Amino acid sequence: MLERELLPAYTRGQERPKNPAYFALMTKADKRRKQGKRQEAAACTKEAQRLPTVDPYDPAYRRLHYIRYADDGLLGFVGPKEEAAEITGCRRAVLRETLKLALSQEKTLITHATTGAARFLGSELVTQQVDEKRDQAGHRTLNGHIGLRMPNEVVERKRAQYRRAGKAIPRPELLFNADYTRVTQYQTEYRGLVQYDLLAQTVAWLWRRPWVMQTSLLKTLASQHKASVQPMLQKHRTTIPTPYGSMRCLAVGVEREGHKPLVARCGGISLRRQREALLLDRDPPHGVFRRNELITRLLAGAGELCGATEDCEVHHVRKLADLQQKGRGEKPPWVRVMASRRRKTLVVCRRCHEAIHAGRPPHQRVSA
Repeated sequence: MLERELLPAYTRGQERPKNPAYFALMTKADKRRKQGKRQEAAACTKEAQRLPTVDPYDPAYRRLHYIRYADDGLLGFVGPKEEAAEITGCRRAVLRETLKLALSQEKTLITHATTGAARFLGSELVTQQVDEKRDQAGHRTLNGHIGLRMPNEVVERKRAQYRRAGKAIPRPELLFNADYTRVTQYQTEYRGLVQYDLLAQTVAWLWRRPWVMQTSLLKTLASQHKASVQPMLQKHRTTIPTPYGSMRCLAVGVEREGHKPLVARCGGISLRRQREALLLDRDPPHGVFRRNELITRLLAGAGELCGATEDCEVHHVRKLADLQQKGRGEKPPWVRVMASRRRKTLVVCRRCHEAIHAGRPPHQRVSA
């Protein structure tokens, strides 16, 4: 219904007519400039650049755009608020009569995109209005363009997870993990948020979060090692090269005999906006995590099925319940090992890993 009826009905006109008031002032400024009255010309130009170059209230020009993700939808309409209310009423009536559904009163809003912001999928969409932002020729470049922003309360809510009474706090639920696991957890949480907001123009607002996170991490490390924050900072602070120059971060390394050391970092992620970023990461949960034995098993450098010491990898399952699938015959050795140890990870050599994914029985040394 939306594409067949509403979009054609509320989309008309080729382009907006020019604003007579704007061009009258620009013509006046050009005449004053030719007469040598540069101050008057500059004043007329400055006054004109406070006005739009086209008529924003042209009744013959309408545009309606629509985007949907799952059950969330956003309509962008160029026109008066009364017609926007008509579109909302039509959608509500069609959903009620044809699908027996109702629009949410809390989420169904009509927002002026210049003075307010429309919420969609955790982000804010606005119509930008900045007369001071101009190109080399003096032309305004942002007015009327759609901007994607990160809500400020999202940043504050994320910071609050690491603060109490305005100060960074340690996380006692991570005290039983290895230093490598602690740093990896902090970096995963930070990278997930940055990755999700790389398309936003306000991604640089996140500069407030890494400082709080790193202070919280240092306090967590200090609590575990019975030390103060300053020695932990001097021990783990480092500088790494990035495509945007050198950046500071916190790093923890784990030496391995015969292999490259494992290195976990917290920080060192650029907060530059990327217009073509791919949103790959998910915001990880912030909660209590059990002690992680994966680092210890990786450091052992041997497969847990055949005992091979070369090309060790980690096989993952999504959840332990996947190991107890109904209808499966005799469980293969790797399933019995993971189920008996109640682990979702298993360190195996590459040969055994390929056999697991191919459905072949891997070489077995350890039994459940």
